[in-house]
Amino acid sequence: MLKTILIKLLNLILYPFKLIIKILVGLLKRLKFSIAFKISTTYLILYIIIIMTVALTTSVGYLIFELQKFEDSTAAKDSEKIISTFPNFNKINVKEESYSSFEIFDKNLNIHFASGRTGRYADSIIVIAEKIIYNNEYVHSESFMKNGSLYYMNINYPMEDMLRDAWRISFMVLISGAIGLMFFAPIVSSTSYKLIGPIKNMTEITKTITVNNINTRLDVKGTEDELKELSETFNEMMDRIEGGYKTQQQFVSDASHELRTPIAVIKGYVNMLDRWGKNDKAVLEESIAAIKNETDNMQDLIEKLLFIARSDRSTLNFTKEDFRICTVLNEIEKETKMIDASHKLYFKFYEDATIYGDKMRIKQAVRILLDNAMKYTPPGEYIMVSGFIKDEYYVIKVEDTGAGIQKNDLDKIFDRLYRAEESRSKQISGHGLGLSIAKIIVLGHKGKIKVKSTPKKGSEFSLMFPYLDS
Repeated sequence: MLKTILIKLLNLILYPFKLIIKILVGLLKRLKFSIAFKISTTYLILYIIIIMTVALTTSVGYLIFELQKFEDSTAAKDSEKIISTFPNFNKINVKEESYSSFEIFDKNLNIHFASGRTGRYADSIIVIAEKIIYNNEYVHSESFMKNGSLYYMNINYPMEDMLRDAWRISFMVLISGAIGLMFFAPIVSSTSYKLIGPIKNMTEITKTITVNNINTRLDVKGTEDELKELSETFNEMMDRIEGGYKTQQQFVSDASHELRTPIAVIKGYVNMLDRWGKNDKAVLEESIAAIKNETDNMQDLIEKLLFIARSDRSTLNFTKEDFRICTVLNEIEKETKMIDASHKLYFKFYEDATIYGDKMRIKQAVRILLDNAMKYTPPGEYIMVSGFIKDEYYVIKVEDTGAGIQKNDLDKIFDRLYRAEESRSKQISGHGLGLSIAKIIVLGHKGKIKVKSTPKKGSEFSLMFPYLDS
C-alpha cells in the first residue's frame, strides 16, 4: 500500500514537468531553428528531464526505504503499545513518544479517542498526501479488534527530518547534474553539428548542380545510415534526369540535323534558280521537283515530331471504336500490293477479331513496319504479314528476309531518331521515328510490341492488341 501511495504521489509531482516538456517540444517544432540547434536543444531537454527524474526518484526511493523501515520497526511497536493500553489511552504520554498524536475510530469511523487534534481516518492516498504536504506528517493507519468490536487507528509521525534529508539528496543530484551539464552541452552541440555535416554538404553540392555540370553526384562513401540511402536515392534521380536531358539534347540535335539537310537542299536550288535557272526550263523543273520533294520530307518529319510531342504532353488522342481487324488488314494488303511490285508479298490472316481502338492509328503502325520491311529487304525477297489470336491478344506479325538488326542495336531501335549505322551507310531514306511512333500507338492501345532479328537473315516484328471477341 505504501509503495502504491508513493508511486501515485510521484506521478502527481511529475505531471507539471511532463506538461512543460510537451509545450517545449511543440515550440521547437514550430520555431524556425536549424536542425542542429533543435537536436542539441532536444538532447539538453532530455538530459535535464533525466536529471530531474533521477533527483525525484532518488529522493522518493529514499523516502520509501526509510518509511518501510520505519513501518516495520517503530510504527509496529507503537501500534502494539497503543492497542495494549485499550481503553485507557490517557496513560500514554504522547510527548515522550516518537509520534505527535494518534486517533482511534469506531467501526463507523467516528472518533473514539484523540490524543490531540482530530482528523479523518487515513483510508485514501488523498488523506496521506494532505498530511505529508500540509502538516509534514506521515500517517500510519491500521485496524484492530478489541472486545469483539472493530476499531481503526491513525498514528501521526513528524517527517521534518526525513523530508529534509530527501530534499538534500535531491538537491545534491541536481547540483551534480548541473555540473555534468557544463560538460554535456558542448559535446552535444559538437555531435549535432557533425551529424548535420553531411546534410550541409549535400545542400552545398546540390546548389552547384546546373545544366553545365548535371553529372555532379553526392558522395556516399563512409556513411552507413539513412543519409547514405538518401544520397543514393538522390544520385539515382540525377542519373535519370541526366539520361533524360541527354536524350532530349540528342533528340534536338538529331531533329536539327534531319531538318538541316532538306533546308540546305532547298536553299541550294533556290540560289541556283535565282542566279541562272529561271530561264532554263530543265533546271527549273528539276529545282521545283527537288524543292517539292524536300518540302514533303520536312512536312513528314515535322508531323512525326508533333505526334511524339503530343504523346509526351499526354495530349495525343485516339479515336477509338469497335471494328473488325481484318477489314484494316485487307486494306493494307490491297494498298501494299499496289505500291510494291519488287518483293514477294504474302498475306495470311488466320483469324479475325473485334478490337476497340483507333482504326487509322493501328493501320499507321502496321504501315510503319511494312515500310521498314520494304526499305531493308532486297528486291525479290519475301515479306510476310500474318494475323492470328494468341492468348488474350490479336497478333499482327510482319516478317522479312532483309538486312536484319545487330544485337547491340535491338535495344535502341525504338529510340527517337535512332538509325543503325548500317542503314545510314546505305543511305536509306527515313528519320528514325517510325518505330517510336509505332510503339506509342501500340502502348496507347494497352498492347505490346516485340521484335526478333538476325543480321543478314531478316527481322520479325509483332504488334499485339487486346481484342474483344473472335
